[in-house]
Formats: sequence, C-alpha cells, structure tokens
Amino acid sequence: MDLKKRMINQQKKNQLLILAIFGMSIIPFLIAWGLKENASLLNSRINNGELISPAVTTERSDFSGIDTFSAHNIAELAGHWLVINVIPTSSCNQTCLDAILKTRQLRLMLNKDLSRTRRVAIVFNDIATEKASQWWLKDALLWRLRSSENKEDAALFLGLQREENRIDDALAAKLVGNENREFALTSDLIRVKPSPAVVEKLMDIRKGNIPDGMLFLMDPLGNLMMQYEPGFDPYKVKSDLMHLLRISQIG
Repeated sequence: MDLKKRMINQQKKNQLLILAIFGMSIIPFLIAWGLKENASLLNSRINNGELISPAVTTERSDFSGIDTFSAHNIAELAGHWLVINVIPTSSCNQTCLDAILKTRQLRLMLNKDLSRTRRVAIVFNDIATEKASQWWLKDALLWRLRSSENKEDAALFLGLQREENRIDDALAAKLVGNENREFALTSDLIRVKPSPAVVEKLMDIRKGNIPDGMLFLMDPLGNLMMQYEPGFDPYKVKSDLMHLLRISQIG
C-alpha cells in the first residue's frame, strides 16, 4: 500500500510539474500577444521612442543572411528581442555608423539581459563585399577609440566614421593589440536582407522616408514595437527596452 501511495503521489507531482512547465512556456507568449494587441498599455511607461501601434508583424522567413556569419546565425533572430539598425541606401555614412556603434554600447549596458537580445542590421541593397566588410570591421573595432580620452584616438575615431576612410591591416593590428585577433575582429551584428514585404512595411511605418541612423525594436515573435529617430540616446533606448524585457519575460 505504501508503494502504491508513493506512486500515486509521484504521479500527481509529475502532473503538476508538467502543468508548471506548460504555464512557464505559454504565459510569456500570451503576454507578448497581449502587448501586440494592446500596445497602448505601454504608453504610460515607454516614452523615449515612438511606439508602433498597432505593432507590425514579420516572419523569420522575411530575412536572409547576407554573408557567411549572418547565414550561420540567422536562427538567433527567433526567440530574442532584436535591436535593429537599418541601412536603407548603398552607403553607411557617419550617422549610420554612429547608430550601429550605439547599439553595440546599448546591448553591453543590458548586463544580465544581454543574452535575451541580438543586434541586427537590415541592409536594403546589395553591397559589394569589400565595402560592407569595412562597416562590420569598424563596428568591431571603433568602440576602442570611442571610449578613449586620448586626443589622437578621438581624432582617429572621427576620421574613421567617414565611410571613405578605411581600416587597413596595420591599423587593425594596432587596435586589436594583444587580444585574440579572430575574436576581436568579429562583429556580433547579424546582417540581413529583408523581403519586399518587410521593406514595404518599414516604408509604411516611416511614411516613405527611412533616414540613415534609424533604430527599431522587435519582440521575439517578430513584431516591430518601437522606432527611434537618428541621433537616438542609447541610455533612453535602454530604459524602454529594459521595461519591455521586464513585462514580457519572453526571449
């Protein structure tokens, strides 16, 4: 009898455990769906960026990696909050590069929530590999100069923000220093080409005008939730994103 009773108790515990796991997995998605359907609920707490209301939906199949790194990591878009830089033209000028560097800074400021986010660059046009590689190389290296108080470093940083100025092998080696070269030269930015449907949706959000340096936030279900104008303050974006992370618990 004792054995039978223990088995019954264990079965009940297992059932409760299954229900708890189910609840933990479904509740965050219900919250995210609720936020999408009732975006106005966020207005009282999120006011640094512009809320996209109603939220604009996308599918993961709407994005494809434009290089080997991005193709290998495209699955990372699913289940994460995405901090999205948009490159709408065939160049990434100072405003564009500044926005990309700010998202690197933003993500690092998230501390323990960093793993719940990914950085993405949506590139509208086909770009020559050599040209685009300079954008990603600058993303990987220029933060070292940005944080320096040395006047020469500051001048070099400003010079390299101009697209026509390149980082050559000698300068890259100097900036990397004693760090692991392969790791230091790798940008965590996932670079994607959008489908025509996504381009149309982004154009609709912006009423046909997408300037360099725009920023979007996307939830783990693929809903575009927030937009920020060029020159955005990463600290204010962080405030909005942290609030979204706290209330959603998804991703």
